[in-house]
Amino acid sequence: MKPSSPFGKRGSSPVGPFAFQHVGDGDLEASITGDTGGGQPQRPRFGELLQHVEEARSPTPTLPDRQPVELDSLDRREQAVPFVLSFTDLTYSVQLSPGMLAGGCKRTLPSTTAESVEAANKLSDTRMLLNRVTGEARDGEILAVLGASGSGKSTLIDALANRIAKESLQGTVKLNGEAVGERLMRSISAYVRQDDLLFPMLTVEETLSFAAEFRLPRTLPKEKKQSRVQALIDQLGLRRAAKTIIGDEGHRGVSGGERRRVSIGIDIIHDPILLFLDEPTSGLDSTSAFMVAKVLQRIARTGSIVIMSVHQPSYRIVELLDRMIFLSRGNAVYSGPPAQLPAFLAEFGSPVPENENQIEFALDLVRQLEAGPGGIKVLVDFHNNWKATRFAPSLQSNKKGGLTLKEAISASISRGKLVSGNATQGRQNSSESMPEFANPLWKETAILTKRSVMNTRRLPELFFMRLAVVMVTGFVLATIFWRLDSSPKGVQERLGFFAFAMSTTFYTCADALPVFLQERYIFMRETAYNAYRRSSYVLSNAIVAAPPLVLLSLAFSLITFFAVGLAGGGESFLYFFAITFASFWAGSGFVTFISGVVSQVMLGYIVVVAVLAYYLLFSGFFINRDRIPSYWLWFHYLSLVKYPYEGVLQNEFESTSKCFSTGGQMFDNTPLKGLSAATKAELLQSLSSSLGMNVTMSTCVTTGMDILKDQSITQLSKWNCFWVTVAWGFLFRFLFYIALLIGSKNKRR
Repeated sequence: MKPSSPFGKRGSSPVGPFAFQHVGDGDLEASITGDTGGGQPQRPRFGELLQHVEEARSPTPTLPDRQPVELDSLDRREQAVPFVLSFTDLTYSVQLSPGMLAGGCKRTLPSTTAESVEAANKLSDTRMLLNRVTGEARDGEILAVLGASGSGKSTLIDALANRIAKESLQGTVKLNGEAVGERLMRSISAYVRQDDLLFPMLTVEETLSFAAEFRLPRTLPKEKKQSRVQALIDQLGLRRAAKTIIGDEGHRGVSGGERRRVSIGIDIIHDPILLFLDEPTSGLDSTSAFMVAKVLQRIARTGSIVIMSVHQPSYRIVELLDRMIFLSRGNAVYSGPPAQLPAFLAEFGSPVPENENQIEFALDLVRQLEAGPGGIKVLVDFHNNWKATRFAPSLQSNKKGGLTLKEAISASISRGKLVSGNATQGRQNSSESMPEFANPLWKETAILTKRSVMNTRRLPELFFMRLAVVMVTGFVLATIFWRLDSSPKGVQERLGFFAFAMSTTFYTCADALPVFLQERYIFMRETAYNAYRRSSYVLSNAIVAAPPLVLLSLAFSLITFFAVGLAGGGESFLYFFAITFASFWAGSGFVTFISGVVSQVMLGYIVVVAVLAYYLLFSGFFINRDRIPSYWLWFHYLSLVKYPYEGVLQNEFESTSKCFSTGGQMFDNTPLKGLSAATKAELLQSLSSSLGMNVTMSTCVTTGMDILKDQSITQLSKWNCFWVTVAWGFLFRFLFYIALLIGSKNKRR
C-alpha cells in the first residue's frame, strides 16, 4: 500500500488561499501544501490564487460578482476529468546511413514486436527508439517516464510534445480523443528542457516578468501580469531569491534548484494545460530534486497534465507520482501507478525484497534482462498481457465519461486557467480562434529590445573592451600615418591607411559573434512555443546593435581623421564618420549572419576571419578592378571592403584644385630621383617640347581625379558607396532571419 503523503491523491491536496507567503527553499513545502493546521480546504485553481493575491493587495477588497458555490458542486467538478492525453502504438526509429553519425537521416520503420527491436538494434544502420508505446496521462496527475540512459525517455517526451515530425512518427497522440494541431499544441502546452537556458544577468523576478510579457496577451493589464508573476514566485518558492540574478560561472547567483524552478516558471507563466519536462531533477541534490517534484505536483493539481522523464527518482519523489511508464530500448515494460509496481514484479516472478527501493530494483531487473540472451521480450510480453487484463475496463469507462477537447478547454477557462490568448473571452475553444502570438510584432520588438539593453547595461565591460580596441587601433593608425603630406609617397600612404582602416572596422565586429551563439538555445526554446516572432528578434538585434556602433564610429573618426591630416574639413569629416558607421553596420550584420549559420564559436571565428581576408584582397587596394581576372571579378563586387574603401578615397581625392604631384615630383619614384633640381628642370623642358606643352618643376601633373582614375574608381559616387554599404548591413540581417527560419527547427526528423 502506498503510504500517504502531504499531497495525497487528486482531490485531497490541502491548498488554501493563504498558501502564498514570502517563502524560500526551506519554506517551500509549507507554501505548497498550505497546511495551516486545520482541515483540508478546497484547492483553488491558478486563476483563483491570482485573484486572492490581487484582493489581498487591494486597499478596498470587493466581493466577486458570482453566485456562491455549493460543496457538492465542487466535488462534482473535481470528479470530472477535463483532459486525458492518450497515446497509442508510438513507434519511432532512426536509420543511419553508412559513414554517418547517429544524428543523420531518420525514418520510421514498421517494427512492431520486441523481437524485431532486438534484431533491428543489432544492425549497424537502424536503431529503434520507440516501439508501440501506449499509455495515457490525466489532468491533475504526474506521469513519469523512467528508464536507464538510452531507453527512449526523452524521445517519448518529444513525441508527446509534438516535437517529432509527423512523417517520422507512427502511432497517435490525442487529447480528449482528438488530434491536436501544431498551433493549438503550442498555445496550450509548454516544454522544459533539461538544461537551464536563462540569461545570467537577469534577476528571478525580471526573468519571469519578461516571460509574462511574451506569453500573456497584450490586452491583459500590466498590473495583472505583475500579480501573476508575484503569485508564481510564491508558488515556486522563490520569494527569497526574487531579486537575485540567475548567475553563471563568473557571477554568483541562485542555487541549482532555484534555477531549475525558474526554468519551469518561465514555461508555465501562461498556465499551460500540458507541461512536458525532460529530466527536471537531473543534476540536483536530493532535497532540491524533491522540492522541484513538489512544485510539479502543485502545478498538476491546478488542472494541468504534467509529463516528465526521470532517470532514477528517490523514494520521496516516487511518492508524488501518479503514473509511471518504464522504458527499455524503446519498449514499455511497465505502465501504471507506482503502488502497483511491486505487485507487477511479484507476478512476473521477481518480487521486490524488503527494505529495497522498488524503482532501483526494477531498473536492475531490466538491465539484467537486457544483458541476457533472451533480452526484454519476456518482460514486454508479460506487461502487455498484464495491462490488458488489469486496465482495459477502466480505460473504457473513462473514455465514456470524458469531455471533448472543446468542452474541456471551456471548462478549464471557467475554472480560472489562463492560456495564451485568453483575452478573447472564451472564444479560444479551437485551434482556429487561438492567436498564434500573444503580442503584435512591434510589442515583441520593444520587449526584446528592453531585455537586451538590460543585459548589455549589466555587462558594460563588453562594450568598453570593444571601445578600447577601436581606440587603440585608431591611436596606432594616427601615430603611424601622422600628418601625411600630398606627395606621391603621401598618396600611397593614404591608400594604405584607408584600406587598413576600413578593413579594421569589419574585423572589430567579430566580437559580436558569440552574442547570438550564447542566446541560440534560449531563442529556440522561446520561439518553439511562439513567445515571439523570429522577425521581432532580428529587428531587436539590429536596434540594440546600432547605438554602440555610432559611438565606436565617432571615437575612431575623431582619433584618426585630424591626426592623419585628411582633406576636406568638416564636411569630409562627417562623411568619414558616416562611412565608418556604415562599415561597422555592414560588418556587424555579416557577423550576425554567420552566427546564425555556424553553431560553434571557434568555427565562426575561422569563417569570419577567412571571408574578411578575401574581402580585403578583392577590395581594389592590392589589385585594381581593371586588372582582376574576369573569372574573379564577381567577388570584387561582393567585397564588403570595396564600397567603403572607394567611398573614403573619393572623399579624399574628389577635389580638382588640390595637387598631389608636380613636375619636380615626377622623378620621386624613379631611379632619377637623385638628380639635381637643375637637371630635372632640363629634362622637363625637353619633355615639354616633345609633348607640346609647358611642364615646369611646379606644374601640377596629378590631381585627385587622376588618382581615382588610376585606382579604377569611376563607377559609383561616394554617397552611392555609402548607401550600398548600409544596404549590405540590411541584407545580412535579412539573411540572418532566413537562417533562423531554416535552422531553428525544434522537431526531430
